Amino acid sequence: MSEYEGEPIPGLPGLLPPGERILWRGRPQWRALARTAFHTRLVGGYFAVLVIVAAMTGGVTGTAMTATAGVLGVAVLALLAWASARTTVYTLTDKRLVLRIGVALPKCINLPLAMIEAVDFAPRPDGTGDIALKLKGAPLLGYATLWPHARAWHINRPQPTLRAVGDAERIGAMIARQCLTAVPSGQITPPQGITGVTGSTAGHSGFGEAAAA
Repeated sequence: MSEYEGEPIPGLPGLLPPGERILWRGRPQWRALARTAFHTRLVGGYFAVLVIVAAMTGGVTGTAMTATAGVLGVAVLALLAWASARTTVYTLTDKRLVLRIGVALPKCINLPLAMIEAVDFAPRPDGTGDIALKLKGAPLLGYATLWPHARAWHINRPQPTLRAVGDAERIGAMIARQCLTAVPSGQITPPQGITGVTGSTAGHSGFGEAAAA
């Protein structure tokens, strides 16, 4: 029996069904989320250039106003990243992956493991990374519904993404292994390989916004 069985669990839409086990729970690391999803470094660099231009061509007042706008802009983005990370819970069980997301309007997205066709991830030097989930069949979720928990630029076929999670390679491998147990043999595309996983759906890609880290 699971230690959570019959008890309400934050991050899940209801009680844990009998026989279902929680394997991992986590959330984004907000600093990494701020850099990669909310692009605080990019915005900060943009305003830094504006401040330099203002200092060279304008007066003290214009330079000060530009610098203030830049600081406020980055601060707002960082606050949004913190709030998004704070209100997000990723839960992996032996039967499904649940994304509890949303700051103003929280929602739970249930993804049965048999629905996941491939697991892809983008690692970063700090140990965090994004884990994208390619789903079978027609798109069921809108990009705007998922954002920022969506793979960048995959708008027509959105891919739910676990953003800025710690130890992303290990977690991605764990998800891939569980997906293998949920899908009958022979129905999974051969892997491109996460370290330590054989015959999994997982692969390295270095996708999307990982370059912004």
